[in-house]
Amino acid sequence: MKPIISFVVISLLTSCSMFNDTTSAQDTELTTNMSVNDRGNFRFNNTLNAEDMKVDSFEGRELNNDINFYIRGMMQDLVGNLQYVNNTTPIAVTSFAFLDSDLQQTNLLGNQIAESLIHEIHKVGIPVLDFKITDSLSITQEGDFISSRGFNDLTAEIPIKYIVTGNLVKHQGGYLVNARIVGISSKAVVASAQSFIPAHVAKALLSSKPVSSSEQGVKKVPLVQG
Repeated sequence: MKPIISFVVISLLTSCSMFNDTTSAQDTELTTNMSVNDRGNFRFNNTLNAEDMKVDSFEGRELNNDINFYIRGMMQDLVGNLQYVNNTTPIAVTSFAFLDSDLQQTNLLGNQIAESLIHEIHKVGIPVLDFKITDSLSITQEGDFISSRGFNDLTAEIPIKYIVTGNLVKHQGGYLVNARIVGISSKAVVASAQSFIPAHVAKALLSSKPVSSSEQGVKKVPLVQG
């Protein structure tokens, strides 16, 4: 009886071994024959293409104050020494240009300073004119727009009495900002202010594309004092 039992045990072990080998071979063949796309149906694909990796992000220290904090401080300085401007004198705001250029060059920071100042000036009760507003809506596949930088889309005569303008200077630690309010007719400075925007605050602005007024021919809009 013992030899027969031993023979049966050996036969069972041999069959199990052959079954495991066959199953392993089939699994290997199945995995080998599956394409990369087929595998994606069963497991996550960790490979990212270049388009997937293009995300807007700012890599730097956490911001305690954004750019609007510094513009509010600059606006307080402007109001502190403001003359002649009141709730009956329409005012406009232009982009802040680089001081070491022909004063026709700016970037996202220079444009955002102007946008922030429009808000701050309106808050103190001074009428602000947005000269980039057109007389008609532009409806496109990308969206619906009322503002434009195109010369032919803008109103030819705008009753602006004072203008807020200024310049930027790149600094090792950020940007020096010089702001002033100037009379259109007299060219007299009726208010001035200075500020410093740290580099990490300026870099937190994420630009979609470079901004330069030299990309197109410079056109001029006549300003008529109202």
